[in-house]
Amino acid sequence: MSIKKISIITVVIAFATGFYFLNTATSKTRKDKFHTEEEIAALKDRFKRAPIEAGEYFLHSSHCSGCHGYDSIQQANILEDGSDVNLVDRWQTSMMALSAKDPLWRAKVSHEITINPGHAGELQNKCTSCHAPMGRYTAMFHGQQYYGISDLENDSLGLDGVACGSCHAISPSVGSTFSGEIPYDTNHVEYGPFGSPFTGPMELYEGITPVFSNHVSQARMCSSCHTLITQTADLSGNLTGGEFVEQATYHEYLNSSYNGTSTKCQSCHMPKLSEPVVIANGILSLQGRFPFNQHTFAGANYFMLNLIKNNKAALGINADDAKFDSTLLATSNMLKFQSLDINLFLDSTINDTAYFRVKLKNKTGHKFPSGYPSRRAVVQFVVTGTTNDTLFKSGLFGNDYRVVGESNQFEGHHNTINQNNVPQIYEMVMGDVNSNVTTVLERAANPLKDNRIPPLGFTTSHSTYDTVKIVGSAYTDPDFNKTNSVEGSGEDYVHYHVPLNGFNGSIMAKAKVYYQSVPPKYLDEMFALNTTPINTFKTMFQNADQTPFLVGADSLSNLITGIANQSASGINVWPTISMDGKVFVSAPYGELIKNIEVYSSSGAKVNAIYNTAYQSEFNFFLPNARGVYYIKIRTGNKITTKKVVKS
Repeated sequence: MSIKKISIITVVIAFATGFYFLNTATSKTRKDKFHTEEEIAALKDRFKRAPIEAGEYFLHSSHCSGCHGYDSIQQANILEDGSDVNLVDRWQTSMMALSAKDPLWRAKVSHEITINPGHAGELQNKCTSCHAPMGRYTAMFHGQQYYGISDLENDSLGLDGVACGSCHAISPSVGSTFSGEIPYDTNHVEYGPFGSPFTGPMELYEGITPVFSNHVSQARMCSSCHTLITQTADLSGNLTGGEFVEQATYHEYLNSSYNGTSTKCQSCHMPKLSEPVVIANGILSLQGRFPFNQHTFAGANYFMLNLIKNNKAALGINADDAKFDSTLLATSNMLKFQSLDINLFLDSTINDTAYFRVKLKNKTGHKFPSGYPSRRAVVQFVVTGTTNDTLFKSGLFGNDYRVVGESNQFEGHHNTINQNNVPQIYEMVMGDVNSNVTTVLERAANPLKDNRIPPLGFTTSHSTYDTVKIVGSAYTDPDFNKTNSVEGSGEDYVHYHVPLNGFNGSIMAKAKVYYQSVPPKYLDEMFALNTTPINTFKTMFQNADQTPFLVGADSLSNLITGIANQSASGINVWPTISMDGKVFVSAPYGELIKNIEVYSSSGAKVNAIYNTAYQSEFNFFLPNARGVYYIKIRTGNKITTKKVVKS
């Protein structure tokens, strides 16, 4: 395309909108600043289109991508270092964007309507309210009673998932309606977080007026879909009049210390950038906006994102692998660094038993895990001896990624575990009208278990507690969300009593937490049925990498068991109980002490002493804190560990 043609288009655009896409005075000398031919073609195509038609309420995300997507001239949607942060690319591979094409969701809808075909219309209408809101609400505004999968398949708005208008058209009244009842503003406005929005381009070319409202930056923006209450049906498909809370992530947030603070849902799932960002392409006069929330929408569903990436062609998804990889990285970082802290402690090794504690601290603003009922966290705890022989194991996975030792129905909550292959699993388990485990959402009547770790500040006296209950033995666990009987710690301790059976020597303990968003056990009931959506997802699932996601880990090493013969090595350490902290060490005649390392009872190294003179006798002081210490002494090629108490 010639410079003359580009300039003509530029003038037309400038004349029509009152601003400049390009500065034609400099464009002749800065050809790198020209729009590409593809962009010019897209702009010309846009001029042919009328703004949003009368009687319509939403626009496809493609209408937004021209200004809020990638800018080839690198003037907008980038940081000072050149990093591209455009909204569309970040959103495109999120579970929000993929919600209507999610093969697990499609299979689950098929599962529900196969079990209760008489409720097919209502079930699909409810499910599409949140997974395909623009399509479903357009149908509703046009008087259509039900909007189902067959409607979705032929509707570009529905297939757009939770797209731009799905959120930005939500009215400021949001926060009091749930279960997919979204209060949309139908006056052709879209709300944003920045004051004095530049309205011209959107009004002229899209027929929509951008409006400032602070509700866009508040947690209630997410409430309509992230609180879902379903109606209960019995095993014959008859509604009982009862209800079941399928998820209440928003209510979990309200029942936390973060409610009322500057930490909102957006703080983690749409993290702010530290510098202003120009948020629309082609407007040279537009100033950077701050704070700018990235549209990454990172959550915890690493497994499904990876499955969808590997099946994107079959699912009709047109997004580069690099964009998926960016979202996968953000999701991985969310799970590893913003979800949970894990710490392992050794309390004592007495009576031929090692007593450990695993501390889990929820770092999120809701339960961990939260959301859809399939999600679970599994604690894995393993103790090994000096030759790497396993002395104790709990929470291991089999070759099929099922938890070894898990109860056939469901695994109860444990405060103390003292037997091999008894796992600790944090999850919500649904029960039907007969109190049997079910994964059919419409059959869910009451939770049989909910020991998901609450957020900081969570209490049973909060007004939302009826929707976010602790269910099962976790409720009476003195360590669960309590410190000295006071609620709100956002923590849990799991105690492991490991029988040593006379083992002599040092031991190592490892604690890990794994996350499963789609555990195989949860799919058994659905996979017993035979429908096209179920079979499609089943094939994808069986071919997927089902490895559970490692959220965090901690370990302790070189722990003396207290059973070994203290004099067998010939190394003497005294006194074993030191009042002032001074400790003496001596080696047998002919052996020289090279160095000494001191470990706390938790296994952390607290001191290292190097005997540069290589004496056979040596003394040193323990740290100031009282407690049990393990002294690791190296003589020649031999290492001896002794236990000393500072009283």
